[in-house]
Amino acid sequence: MIGKLNHVAIAVPDLSAASEQYRSVLGADVSGPLDLPEHGVTTVFVNLPNSKIELLHPLGDHSPIAGFLMRNPAGGVHHLCYEVTDIDAAQSQLVAAGMRVLGDGSPKIGAHGKPVLFLHPKDFNGTLIELEQV
Repeated sequence: MIGKLNHVAIAVPDLSAASEQYRSVLGADVSGPLDLPEHGVTTVFVNLPNSKIELLHPLGDHSPIAGFLMRNPAGGVHHLCYEVTDIDAAQSQLVAAGMRVLGDGSPKIGAHGKPVLFLHPKDFNGTLIELEQV
């Protein structure tokens, strides 16, 4: 079902500083910030040859990232994103296997303009999983 690792998401307390660190210290290709109000985040992508790092910062008062940063003030790994070719088929297979899809269970449009789903971390060894249709 899952394909390649699309990105590792890291919640950061200061998006500007984190972006600059990846750009200047590690010499990475770093995108500009993108607000995603539906997800409650501002995101920046660090483009790597084989994957991406997504830097996440809270957007709005009800951002899930705000709660994460309250528990982890220095930031940290928030989720892993894997690619799937058919998100609806993946969702059906996961639900049939007893896995929990977060939110209303329907795909939403993610940062890359493609459908995404998030899977409950308690079903995946404490790791929040995002699936993105490619």
